[in-house]
Amino acid sequence: MNIQAPVKVDKAERMRRAREEAYATPLAQFHPGAPRLFQDDTLWPWFERLRKEEPVHYCTNAPIEPYWSVVKYNDIMHVDTNHGIFSSDSTLGGISIRDVPEGYDYPSFIAMDQPRHSAQRKTVSPMFTPLHLDELAKLIRQRSQTVLDNLPRNETFNFVERVSIELTTQMLATLFDFPWEERRKLTRWSDVSTALPKSGIVASAEERRREMDECYAYMSKLWNERVNSAPRNDLLSLMAHNDATRYMDPDNLMGNIILLIVGGNDTTRNTMTGSVLALNENPEQYDKLRANPELIDSMVPEVIRWQTPLAHMRRTALQDTEVGGKHIKKGDRVVMWYVSGNRDDEMFENPNDFIIDRPRPRTHLSFGFGIHRCVGMRLAELQLRIVWEEMLKRFDRIEVVGEPKRIYSSFIKGYESLPVRIPG
Repeated sequence: MNIQAPVKVDKAERMRRAREEAYATPLAQFHPGAPRLFQDDTLWPWFERLRKEEPVHYCTNAPIEPYWSVVKYNDIMHVDTNHGIFSSDSTLGGISIRDVPEGYDYPSFIAMDQPRHSAQRKTVSPMFTPLHLDELAKLIRQRSQTVLDNLPRNETFNFVERVSIELTTQMLATLFDFPWEERRKLTRWSDVSTALPKSGIVASAEERRREMDECYAYMSKLWNERVNSAPRNDLLSLMAHNDATRYMDPDNLMGNIILLIVGGNDTTRNTMTGSVLALNENPEQYDKLRANPELIDSMVPEVIRWQTPLAHMRRTALQDTEVGGKHIKKGDRVVMWYVSGNRDDEMFENPNDFIIDRPRPRTHLSFGFGIHRCVGMRLAELQLRIVWEEMLKRFDRIEVVGEPKRIYSSFIKGYESLPVRIPG
C-alpha cells in the first residue's frame, strides 16, 4: 500500500511557536488537557512551564469541568499510590480527564476501588505469568517474522497499519481466542471506545453507540460459549470460570473486555510506532543500537518513557487533602500527567533526550504505580523487544519519510500513520 507522505513541517519552528504561546499565556488560562496540543505535538512547553511554576495546577479554562493537573514525578506517585484518598471509580467519573459519557459507563477493574478491583484483576493475571509469557514469546516471534518478511522495499508504506496494528491485533486475537479472520474488529472497537467527538473516528454519538453495541453482542456470545465449555487459557475463559468475575453483570463484563482490548492494543501499538520515530529523530541512538543489539533491553523501557502511550490517568478525591501544597477538595478531579512526570528533570537526567542506554530505564511512570499498575506491562515489553530483535536482523534501517499523523486525544498518545521506507 502506498500512502502520500504528509507535507513536512519544520519541527523547530513549530516548537518555537508553541513555546512562545505557552510562556505568553497566563497560567490561569492554561488547559494542558486540550487534545490539539497532543495532536500537534506541541504539549511539551506547556507542561515544562507547569513543572517550573505551578506543578499542581487548577484548570477552569476548559470546555469540561475544572480539574487539577499534577505534573511532577513525586506528586504523581503520591496520588497513584494512595487509592484510599484518590478514587478510580467509574461512578465518580472514571480514569479519564473527561467524565465517562452517559451510556458508556461500563465499570472495569481499572475504574474500581478496593476490594472489587483486586478481586477482578486477579482473574486475568495468570495470562501474564512468566511461564505463559515464555510460551507467547514463541508465537510473537513467529508472527513478527512473517509480518516483517512481507514488508515492501524501496516503497513508502504506513508503519502503523502494516506493522503496529497488525502485530498487536494478532496478539489480542490470541489472548481472547477471538475468531482470527475477524480480528480487526478488536482494533476498531478499541479506537471507537476511546475516541473523542472531534477525532473523526466516528461521525456521531449514535454511530459510536451502534458500534459499541456490536462489540457488546459479539463478546457476549463468545462469553456464553466459554461459560458453557471447559476452562481454556484465554482471557474470556479465565473470567468465565472464576467466581470473582463469572457472575458479573453485563455492563461490568463489557467494561473489563473493553479495558483488556484497549490495554492490549494502544500501549504496544503506539510505542512500537514511537520507537521507529524516536530512533529516526535520534540517528546516533539508532547507530548505537545497530552496533550493539543487546541495548534493546534498555531501549524498550526508554521508548515507553519517551512515548508515554497513555498520557494521563484521572482520580477523584474522596476527601479533602493536599498535593504539592495545594488544597484539593472532596469530589475534585485530579489528573496525573504521566507524560509530564516522565520528563521531570528532578527524576531524569536530560529528560527530553531519547537515550537507549539510560541508567535505570524502568523508573518511568508509563505503566502507573500502586494497585492499578498495568497488568500486561511485561507482555508489552516482550512484544516490543522481539519485534526489534527481528527488525535488526532484517533491515539496516527503517527510514521515516514524512511527518507522523497523531491521534486527536489527550488520553491515548498515539499515531494514525507514520510513513516509512525500507531501503533495498
